[in-house]
Amino acid sequence: MRAVLQRVSEASVTIDGAVKSQIGAGLLVLLGCENADTDEDIAWLSKKIVNLRIFDDEAGVKNRSILDNGGDILVVSQFTLWASYKKGNRPSYLRAGSHEITIPLYNTFCRQLSADLGRTVQTGEFGADMKVGLVNDGPVTICIDTKNKE
Repeated sequence: MRAVLQRVSEASVTIDGAVKSQIGAGLLVLLGCENADTDEDIAWLSKKIVNLRIFDDEAGVKNRSILDNGGDILVVSQFTLWASYKKGNRPSYLRAGSHEITIPLYNTFCRQLSADLGRTVQTGEFGADMKVGLVNDGPVTICIDTKNKE
């Protein structure tokens, strides 16, 4: 699994002109799944996200997690995180997982993240043409790949 985390002041997903989900301060998580992803990847990534200390404490030091500050999370599926750009100018998405495998992975990840966060995370709609709006806070943007944990 690959994830891009953005600390946000606000974020939303709009589909066909209607807002599907929106959050205030917290994290926008763009999530890309591949066929090789497992429940172990889901558990590791979810724990990493909720415990990552990227929010400021009273002294202005990034020493708080989303659990500590009570922020919200919006998860958006993003197969393009698996783009290969090494050959030519048209990205290849061969490593992006098939729908049969990645839809259940995405749904399981969202359930696990909700459980680890202690409340429901907001989501986009898998496979939809989504308009994602956000105000990046900081800016803070972090890329995580569960196959590269070290």
